[in-house]
Amino acid sequence: MTQSVSTLVILGATGDLTSRLLLPALGQLLTNEPERRVKLVGSGMQEWTDAHWRSVIRASFKTVKASGPAVDAALKAVEYVQADATSADDLKRIFDAGTGKTALYFAVPPAVAARACAAMEKLDLPTGLVLVLEKPFGTDEKSAIALNKELAKLVPENQIHRVDHFLGQSTVLNLLGLRFANRIFEPLWSSEHIERVDVIYDETLALEGRARYYDQAGALIDMIQSHLLQVMAVIAMEPPSTLGAQDLWDAKAIVLRATRSMNGDPVASSRRGRYTKGTIDGRSLPSYVDEEGVDPSRNTETLAEATFEVQNWRWAGVPFTLRSGKALGERRREIVITFRPAQHVPTGLKGVEQPTKLRIMLGPDAMELELNINGPGDPFHLERAELTVEFGPGQLVAYGEVLAGVLDGDSSLSVRGDTAVECWRIVGPIVDAWAKNKVPIDDYRAGSAGPKSWPPLG
Repeated sequence: MTQSVSTLVILGATGDLTSRLLLPALGQLLTNEPERRVKLVGSGMQEWTDAHWRSVIRASFKTVKASGPAVDAALKAVEYVQADATSADDLKRIFDAGTGKTALYFAVPPAVAARACAAMEKLDLPTGLVLVLEKPFGTDEKSAIALNKELAKLVPENQIHRVDHFLGQSTVLNLLGLRFANRIFEPLWSSEHIERVDVIYDETLALEGRARYYDQAGALIDMIQSHLLQVMAVIAMEPPSTLGAQDLWDAKAIVLRATRSMNGDPVASSRRGRYTKGTIDGRSLPSYVDEEGVDPSRNTETLAEATFEVQNWRWAGVPFTLRSGKALGERRREIVITFRPAQHVPTGLKGVEQPTKLRIMLGPDAMELELNINGPGDPFHLERAELTVEFGPGQLVAYGEVLAGVLDGDSSLSVRGDTAVECWRIVGPIVDAWAKNKVPIDDYRAGSAGPKSWPPLG
């Protein structure tokens, strides 16, 4: 049995990711599992004390009303180490603060994480050390390969957690049960019956002070290259033998290796847009290029749409369109499976027959099946009906599921090194085409549905 983690070290303990996402998720996990014992070691450049670190943890725990013996024990067993994460000597001091099996969470920029890994080569690392990295995993295919080689010098692949918190969302996990535990769906889950698949993650939020990262990444790399391709892989993968990490990794990797831009054309299969000034929920927003910290010369997109194909027997010819953007008028987070039209509608049925659609909503978590039925009035007139079920929020938030896997040594919700490289390979031709301005940037008003020339999805 895998030894559970006894110490969670957070590099970048003073940052927003730690206080806003990691610590609340940990508090929720400890509340649900009162027997768990974890020592929290925080590290950063700021001159914090153990007492101040404890106050930060306590404040974050309060946001989720965390309580119980595991929470109390965690608040007692805290330690803060002021350190430079890229210094081998400082990293040794950080590791010396841990007890038992240690997980090192890089809540720092990717460049800092890479330098820290290089510094760790000089150290005798703790036995069973687990490394936890946030996306992006590299900045392109070449750098992702280099990062994997660097990590492989330190620990085995099964001790590396490349975090994509989308894989911890309860609805994404529910896809496994929906597909593989219901005979009504899996026999239909192919190009024979499915016409198209759309994965949409539209946000009403704008830049929200994230220019330092977002203006360098844009919607394509921030969302499609990582999160949405991982969701697509779960939708499209072959049934795994088990839900163990190795089987899930293999199933996703096979799909991603078969994925490319639709018809091999990154220009025709992609679109990009950027918001101009507008109003959302009564709040006036400036144009993206006028947001603080934005460099207009970068031509960064705030809305990206790309259509891919999976070149295998199951999905031949089916377009998978992934879209995500900011400052849109409607918050829309859903997977839409559009089935092919009925093979024959008997003469005499009135009304317009529409394709059956399965909608899987990503928060609030729900599923909706849209069907054609005979209406309550004229029995020969087709009407639309929706069968809806709510999944519920799940026991843990997405980061809670991720942290549970990290602490238990279960890497099934992490991204394997080869799939991280594949995701960069898939979007690389689009990134190159956009850099050469082969695809125009279409303007859309903040608060609108997107560029008027773009056809709607789903």
